Order: sequence, then structure tokens, then C-alpha cells
Amino acid sequence: MFENQPKGLWALALANTGERFGYYTMLAVFALFLQANFGFATGTASTIYSTFLMLVYFLPVIGGIAADRWGFGRMVTTGIIIMFVGYLLLSFPLGSGTPAILAMSAALLLVSLGTGLFKGNLQVMVGRLYDEARYSDRRDAGFSLFYMAINIGAMFAPTAAIAIMNWAQQDLGISEADSYHFAFGVACASLIVSIAIYYAFKSWFSHVLENEGKKGEKAEVVDTLTPAETRERIICLCLVFAVVIFFWMAFHQNGLTLTFFARDYTQTSSTGLQSMMFDVTNLVACIFIVYGLFGLFQSKTSSGKGFSGVLVAAAAGYLAWQYTRLSGDVPVFAPIFQQFNPCFVVMLTPVSVGVFSWLAKKGKEPSSPKKIGLGMLVAACGFFIMIGASLGLLLPDAQTAAIEAGEEVTRVSANWLVSTYLVLTFAELLLSPIGISFVSKVAPPKYAGLMMGLWFASTAIGNFLVQIPGLLWGANVQLPYIWAVLAGICLVSALFIFSILKKLEKVA
Repeated sequence: MFENQPKGLWALALANTGERFGYYTMLAVFALFLQANFGFATGTASTIYSTFLMLVYFLPVIGGIAADRWGFGRMVTTGIIIMFVGYLLLSFPLGSGTPAILAMSAALLLVSLGTGLFKGNLQVMVGRLYDEARYSDRRDAGFSLFYMAINIGAMFAPTAAIAIMNWAQQDLGISEADSYHFAFGVACASLIVSIAIYYAFKSWFSHVLENEGKKGEKAEVVDTLTPAETRERIICLCLVFAVVIFFWMAFHQNGLTLTFFARDYTQTSSTGLQSMMFDVTNLVACIFIVYGLFGLFQSKTSSGKGFSGVLVAAAAGYLAWQYTRLSGDVPVFAPIFQQFNPCFVVMLTPVSVGVFSWLAKKGKEPSSPKKIGLGMLVAACGFFIMIGASLGLLLPDAQTAAIEAGEEVTRVSANWLVSTYLVLTFAELLLSPIGISFVSKVAPPKYAGLMMGLWFASTAIGNFLVQIPGLLWGANVQLPYIWAVLAGICLVSALFIFSILKKLEKVA
């Protein structure tokens, strides 16, 4: 999995890891911040949250067009600087009045614009690494590894957000509403690390920027496709983009309705073996075990197998030691559940790559479009789990009123949400890195930036639609119906992909 990859992949992946750590630290608490700091109703908070996500993923269209004109490297650097200013503005506690709302709005626009210039263009650069013949057959695996690195940053983000907020409240005496700004400040520091990595290892990927013209000159692009081939590829990509809209509408409930469910309907403490999964270091140990086991089976040298064995033994020993230290209840905060998706991405990426590599050797690996369709089916299964978790629970308004009145309310096991995140992660691994790889492969060269931007634009539309389940939540709709809407959307999208599969496979 890690072999025969261009070294530029690791430099770009680590630069993205730093940026994503800051972004997900902010996102882990953003919806809760809107309610705690400004007192916004659920519907208002949902609209602001989804609009921000929409802008984050729509503005790469502008970033892609700009990169096609002035170069990908320049836009990546410019994006980092603009994001930094946005996060810096968010980190100042300005209260809850009109000036604070205006400052937050300006900050969100800056973060969105900066991300638009940075995110998609960095991924185009990753795709260009695989234009060389010696790396062409490693493209899907490379994007899976790139995606895994992103999620290493995201995995630690919820823990970082909770830890710094608790420190601000307990050690500095900061109010809960103001403590959120400390989490936003973490994002500023992460961007400094990100840009440092980018420039420190720029020589590893600078060859993909060689055709970028001097300042003010249009980048030179070689395109051998006929107009008919270009049109066919763009049509196929747009069909995939249409499906992606509904995946992200469902998937990005992790920061909204799934977080509301964690806050209002999930047990607020955990004991015994279950409580160990709320310590991110235990999750890291599990990841080491998975990677160590892969090393035992795949390593071709005795020293490699020996190192893998030691890694497995050390991680297992750490988990055993942690188990002996368990004592009493462990508090469970709503944002902490957002650590499970990136953790599962990191943990399951070698499993995914290994399975598809094995299938490829047998000539049975599904095509990229088929993987996307399967991803939509798996996503539907995740929301069927949530239907089961929600049966018999009170309506949102009734649950909130009971909690505020100090009454005893029914709360479900954390295992429901964790299981949902596990299934949604399987879906994400089938759709997101594979979809990005598909775009980088199929996009006509002279429209590479624009097509990657449109991938994010479809994500943006999906993110804007994230608010629909949030509005249903605010309208006091029964929870099983909310999850059923999401499951149904995923199923219909899967059927659509399979209905046009031959057309998509033709250009893949």
C-alpha cells in the first residue's frame, strides 16, 4: 500500500493534514458555539452551519478557475494566508451582539475563500503526481493514502477542542461561551504548521508545477482530447457530481443532527470497556494493531515482520494497561463522537486498499463508478442504524424541555452512534477518495482545476442541504422519519449510479 508511491504525495498529504486539523477542531464545536454564544434556535444554527459548509466547498470552483489561470502553487499559498486571517478573527471573543455576528460572518467568508483556494488545488497537484506512467496504476491507492492523512488531523481535532475549552474554563475561569474561541485559535496554529511543511518539502512535488507561467502569465496546458471526448468526459463527471450532492447532504450530519443526537439522546457517561473508546490514545493503539497485523502478513523481510510484531505487542500491552486503570464513570461530551469517523478512516484505509488490491490481482476490482454506487448503498445502511436507535424516543422539543426541567430522560447507548459512524466511514472510503481520484483521471487537462472545483461545488450543494434534517429536527419531526429521509436519498442515488454505470465506466 505504501510502496511505489511518489514522495511528493507525503509532502502534500502532511501539509493538508495540518490544515484539516485546524478546520475540524473548529467544526467539531461550531454548531454548539452558535447556540451557546448567540442563543440561536436549532433552525437558525442549522442554516448558518450548512451555509458555511456550502461556501467552504463551493468556492473551490473559483479557486480552480484561478489556478487554471495563475497556477496551483500560488493559489495554495494565497489560500493558507486568507484562512489564517479568518481563523484569527474567529478566535477573538467579541460577545454576542451585532458586531460579533458581523465579525463571525466576515471570518466565515475568509475561511471559506481560503479553503476554496487551497483544498481543491492541492488535490489537483496530488493527481498530477500520478500522470507519470510509473505511478499511474497507483492513483486510487494514492488518493486513499492522501485521504487517510487528512483524517489523521481530523481524528485528534475533537479531543483538542474539548481539552482546550476545558482548560480555558477550569484553569482560566473563562465562561463556556468564550471558551469556544480558544478552539478556533488552534486552527491558526495548525495553518502555520501546514505552510511550513508545504515549503520545507516543496522540492518533492515542484515538478508538477513546472508548466505554471511566470506571474501574470497563463499556465501552459497540453490537451490531446478531441472536442467530442472532452464533452463526453464533462457530461460523465457532472452525472457523478449530481450523486455526490446527496452523499454529502447525508454524511455531514455528523456536525449537526448527529451531534444534536449525541447531546440530547445519548448517554453522557460511559464505564468499563466501552469507555476506553473515548480516549483517543486508545484509538491510536488500535490503529497501530491494524497496521502491525498488515505488516506481519505483507512484509517480505524478517526484520519487517519482527518490527510489526513488536508494534502489535506494544499497542496491545498499552490497551491492557489502560484497562487496568479504569475507574468509575468517564464523561462523554457530544463533540467527542466526531473523532470516530476520521479514526475509522485511518484504521480502515489499509483494509480497503488491501481488499481492492487483492481483487485487482484477480481481475475483479470494481470500477471507480461502481465503488461510488456501493458507497451510497452503505451510507443508507448507516441511517437505518439510526432509525433503530431512535425508536421510542421523545420528540426533540419534548426531550429538550425535559432536560432543561431536570427530569429523567431516556438516553441510548453510545454504541448506536459509534456503529453509525463506522458504517458511514465504509461508505466514505468507497466514495470520497475514489471520487476525487476519478475526477483527477477523467477531467480534461485544460479544465482540471475547474472540474476539481465542480467536485467541491457538488459537495457544497450537499452541504447546503445538510440543513434540511436540521430544520426537520427544529420542526419537531419524529427522529426515525428524519433518518428515513436520509436513507431513502442514499438508496435513490445508488440506483441512479448503477443505471448509468456503463456510460461512466467507458471514460474511466
